[in-house]
Amino acid sequence: MPIRKIAVLAFDHISPFHLSVPCLVFQGLPASRLLVCAGEPVPQGGFRTAAGFTVHTSLTLKDAARADVLIVPSWRDVNERPPAPMVNAVRKAHARGATVVGLCLGAFVLAQAGILDGQQATTHWSAADAFALRYPRVKLVPDVLYMDGDDGRLVTSAGTAAALDCCLHLVRRWHGADAANRIARRLVVAPHRQGGQAQYIEQPLHDAPGGDRLSDLLNWAAAHLAEPHTLDSLAERAAMSRRNFTRRFRKLTGTTAGQWLLAQRLAHAQRMLETTRQPVEAIAQLAGFGSAVSLRQHFSRAYRTSPSAWRASFAQA
Repeated sequence: MPIRKIAVLAFDHISPFHLSVPCLVFQGLPASRLLVCAGEPVPQGGFRTAAGFTVHTSLTLKDAARADVLIVPSWRDVNERPPAPMVNAVRKAHARGATVVGLCLGAFVLAQAGILDGQQATTHWSAADAFALRYPRVKLVPDVLYMDGDDGRLVTSAGTAAALDCCLHLVRRWHGADAANRIARRLVVAPHRQGGQAQYIEQPLHDAPGGDRLSDLLNWAAAHLAEPHTLDSLAERAAMSRRNFTRRFRKLTGTTAGQWLLAQRLAHAQRMLETTRQPVEAIAQLAGFGSAVSLRQHFSRAYRTSPSAWRASFAQA
């Protein structure tokens, strides 16, 4: 595997959290080199972060010019246009075939470069209206955690914790689910939240009526994926009517029961493909797909590859 050079752009008044996310997730990846590069001239004394302390780097946009992955980890102000050299670097990176990532308000920089025109993208929910008004050619999806565009070469995310989800999504794509899960365990975060999950949920799970019951149900269902769950059977187990269960499930988790189950089953299938020698037919049964044909269809739709090809790429030796 060729060395994957990952360049993260820093700038004045950057959020230290957003700068640290790609560094924490991508540091130490096999066959990779992480660079933090200045996206604009460094003031004397270094870039001052939003938290008040300073960061220093001697690397510049020239050092990022040959990166395989270019990450804009946010932007300091939705009302400020990013500097032309930074915008040009993003545009050129995309033109040469690099993967370009805009975390949180970093999507504004990608949109300013014009590379999101005609593509689906997302950003922090609080900036969605400003983004849609300024960049009408972008197909904004305002309420998801992260989005892939241009066959995975354009990646955008919502804010804060969603940046972690987005970076883990990239690790999963490059190195498999088990590698992403190991990093998630080290960071003590959820190993896999689907990109289409809602970025903003009105109430924490345990703070809402029925929240404890639904939390217990999610834990039980995740441990019994091989069983043929239906909306009615899950609602009955939660002691709710179908209508009430459907409404509360979406309100509390940001997705439907069917979408949540599919995501859990796919993630379980990924792990078994990587860590066991079970045949695809057996994995399909254990993950709750019922048949190898069903697993292949859902797997191909979600990951643009087959279970066998995934295993060949990521199975542990």
